[in-house]
Amino acid sequence: MTDTVSKEKLIADFNVVVADAEELLKATAGQASGKVEELRGRVQDRLAQAKASLVDAQEAVVAKAKAVGHATDDYVHDNPWKSVGIAAGIGLVVGLLIGRR
Repeated sequence: MTDTVSKEKLIADFNVVVADAEELLKATAGQASGKVEELRGRVQDRLAQAKASLVDAQEAVVAKAKAVGHATDDYVHDNPWKSVGIAAGIGLVVGLLIGRR
């Protein structure tokens, strides 16, 4: 679970970086020196690669979350009484913790 959350945060942070890089490219579009144009071209290529990697990472996170959901669903269907007992136990502990406040 923590692994999925950290991947989701990484993806969100990466989205911000990509958006900032795109904004920077748009801001420097008017500068026409040879070095700037070459640099802009390289940045655009790397940005395209980064976007592709981001899409792959998002798909991996979604696939993993679905797999965890299916595994949980299968477990609950295979062990309904055990699942009810676990849920009741968790509810009891949460109730006790809330009651102490």
